[in-house]
Amino acid sequence: MPRKKTKKEVVEILDMLTQMHPDAHCELVHTSAFELLVATILSAQCTDVRVNIVTEEMFKKYNKPEDFKDLSIKDIEAMIKTCGLYKSKAQKIKDTSTIIVDQFGGQVPDTLEDLVKLPGVGRKTAGVVLSNAFGVPAIAVDTHVFRVSNRIGLVKENNVEATEFALMKAIPKDRWTHSHHLLIFQGRRICKARKPECHLCNIRDYCNYYAVEEKKKEKKGNKNAD
Repeated sequence: MPRKKTKKEVVEILDMLTQMHPDAHCELVHTSAFELLVATILSAQCTDVRVNIVTEEMFKKYNKPEDFKDLSIKDIEAMIKTCGLYKSKAQKIKDTSTIIVDQFGGQVPDTLEDLVKLPGVGRKTAGVVLSNAFGVPAIAVDTHVFRVSNRIGLVKENNVEATEFALMKAIPKDRWTHSHHLLIFQGRRICKARKPECHLCNIRDYCNYYAVEEKKKEKKGNKNAD
């Protein structure tokens, strides 16, 4: 029966993931907390590669909340169109920029409580900004973090928020931020949604998903032998 890992196993898994992904880091290119906030809003259902292409040009001209507050929705839409969901994202970027200027003196807030008040900013986006821009330990749970952590057995949850809180309990606080990056890299490179490449994975002997899949193969082999 699949189970959650012990704290000792969690640390061992993180150490092995660090060996496999020594380059794990935030791949959204940014030079300020505001740029990271905008990039993270754009990254919803869009690749970091595409977001970086868009923001590279956009941030040359506009990189402060005051800039986006003054831009029209149509102007923002035109710049971010290739990111998908651009109408919704443009509105969120403009509204968020306006609130940052009017209520926070033009500075991106540095607390979870204030960040999640901004349009388009949930716990995941807030976690990305807090951990990467302000050095506040956080585990932002995106689709990769959710899938990989539950497959391995770091946690056993059925929604994103429960997974975040369970990971915060399971992982030492000083490793929260790096663990977020490790799990994303693992999800993108190895533990893919449809066809995970278990044969390339150095933690497969710890993995609940791998154990279940191997048992399925064993049963299938036994049936064929009969």
